[in-house]
Amino acid sequence: MDLNKLVQSIRDFEGVTRKRPIADIVKMFETVRSEYSGTIVDFGDDAAVIDIDSDDVILFAADGIWGKLLRASPWWAGYSSVVVNINDISAMGGRPLAMVNVMSSNNKAACKEMLKGITDGIKKFGVPMVGGHMHPDTPYSSLSVAIIGIAKKDCLIRSDTANSGDVIIVAYDMDGKIGPNSPYSWDTTSFKEPKIVRERFLVMQTIGERKIATAGKDISNPGTIGTLGMLCETSKIGASVDLTKIPVPDGIDFGQWLKVYPATGYVLTAKPDDADECIRIFKDVGITAVVVGDINDSRKLEIYDEKERATVFDFNIDDITGITTE
Repeated sequence: MDLNKLVQSIRDFEGVTRKRPIADIVKMFETVRSEYSGTIVDFGDDAAVIDIDSDDVILFAADGIWGKLLRASPWWAGYSSVVVNINDISAMGGRPLAMVNVMSSNNKAACKEMLKGITDGIKKFGVPMVGGHMHPDTPYSSLSVAIIGIAKKDCLIRSDTANSGDVIIVAYDMDGKIGPNSPYSWDTTSFKEPKIVRERFLVMQTIGERKIATAGKDISNPGTIGTLGMLCETSKIGASVDLTKIPVPDGIDFGQWLKVYPATGYVLTAKPDDADECIRIFKDVGITAVVVGDINDSRKLEIYDEKERATVFDFNIDDITGITTE
């Protein structure tokens, strides 16, 4: 394995590079962020966290579907819009409550397929779509979904709270297949019974309640290393990852797997003494989890194998989203 080529391919991967404009957007809100009332977490995590003066907090997130994915398969786009939003709530140890959508299309066939995908996702995950807005006259098709969830305030799993000395755990549902029309989409849910799917997406709630993760994120479009990079960036820390420890499904190229959105996949940090319990909880619901590295204070994300070591991101000079906690 040529680590330098792998590093460059991760840095140039569209799932990573398309995150960079986020920093400019966040800066535009800097003048009004002090006006927010009751916001515990805003930008930089899988979901915003809203204090409601109780032991519970509201989680609030939104995702838009890539245009090229929607053009390739409107059904998969609709289904994925449910998956990605539920994962944002799940990743923080929360329980999804309800979704709304904004859909744009003058193509009735595409619109019908998007709605069918959304409906199938609702049936699979048991989280309702309770409203939204439709633009029936646009010359393009687009789909965005927002979601709210609930979590215990003291059981949140945030992405900005990793500490030097923690271990890094990756967790995947290995029982899947490459999704339609994208080499970087791993479908782990569409063909499974709803009971199994729901057990697996609620596993992070159990880990949050046990308070055995110091930080975590669902593995999203930037892939495994890119998602870990975002966690490092917001936590202002570094990481060292042993590539030989990362589990890979049979028949999938390793470089491709590192860029895959795995549908049911998480990267967590934990104190070393809590790692075994985290892994056991994942295993109990059929998710493969392993320790692949550790957190340090270098603010660099490094990968290594038996032969060499390379830096993927140096957050002293590099950005993914440009978001760091104060």
